[in-house]
Amino acid sequence: MTGIFSKHLSLNGINMDLTGLSIELLYFSDCPSWKETIDDLKDVLNEMGLTVNISLTLVETNADAEKLKFPGSPTVRLNGQDLFPENQSNFALQCRIYHTPDGLKGTPSKEMVREQISRLLD
Repeated sequence: MTGIFSKHLSLNGINMDLTGLSIELLYFSDCPSWKETIDDLKDVLNEMGLTVNISLTLVETNADAEKLKFPGSPTVRLNGQDLFPENQSNFALQCRIYHTPDGLKGTPSKEMVREQISRLLD
């Protein structure tokens, strides 16, 4: 489900080739926050002028979580890099908690996502 519709982005006045950019949202089906996260992610990408499909990865078992190094749901990765990396060794079907400006939440804020995408693209 990944694909690229726009190959170039101007970020901070610098033109960038986005060929090969991939965004993945990993989740498990009982997660109450993954749908909000994907909606927020789509909004942020649109606001940034990025037209990239988001690949959804359903993590179904703890064995899959270990294999994918899945820290919890929802997890967003840009080119394989977690937007919010943690030092974690316990990978399982579990909810992920984010430290947001509004306290602990099950999804990162739009501003947090925007900042991390910009940082990883620089």
